[in-house]
Amino acid sequence: MNQRRLARLVTEVLAPAPVAATLLLLIAWHSTSSLLEAAWWGFLTVLFTVLIPFLYLLYGVRRRRFTDHHVRLRQQRPLPLGVAVVSVVVDVVLLLIFGAPRELLALVVAMAVGLGISTLVTLFWKISIHVAVVAGAVVILVLVFRPALLLLAPVVLLVAWARVDLGDHTVRQVAAGAVIGALVAATVFSVLR
Repeated sequence: MNQRRLARLVTEVLAPAPVAATLLLLIAWHSTSSLLEAAWWGFLTVLFTVLIPFLYLLYGVRRRRFTDHHVRLRQQRPLPLGVAVVSVVVDVVLLLIFGAPRELLALVVAMAVGLGISTLVTLFWKISIHVAVVAGAVVILVLVFRPALLLLAPVVLLVAWARVDLGDHTVRQVAAGAVIGALVAATVFSVLR
């Protein structure tokens, strides 16, 4: 496999949607007492935090409002990010109303804060949301499961490399994404859990 293909594969497999969905399901499983309860909370959080925003994004690509599902053009990013923020906030409200496990609620609030910050930054500069999500996910996994999962940190570097190699981001943009993702996860999630 050549370098370009590997970078594309990393970009797709470790994109925000699959990483966020996997993390939400893991935390739903960890914070509940039964598989059925975990499935319910996992479904609710993945629906609003991942599926609705991603389906909106795909709809926009199909209608030619966005270049592609990674929204490479910074000018096109505020609208899909805004839709994602609204969807995640709706999820937070539903989780509060239905009495979601605290850890899962903390994760979704951290995601809302990270999305909000990324949206604000995007208004004037392109930041790597891929790297932000992966960095945040690694921090959450370390906090929830065990410090040994810090061994996943090279995955953040792998995603950063892929985004730069494809020409979608600069080194500064992936570094900023890593810092924001890790800081939001470490602070917001830690305080709320």
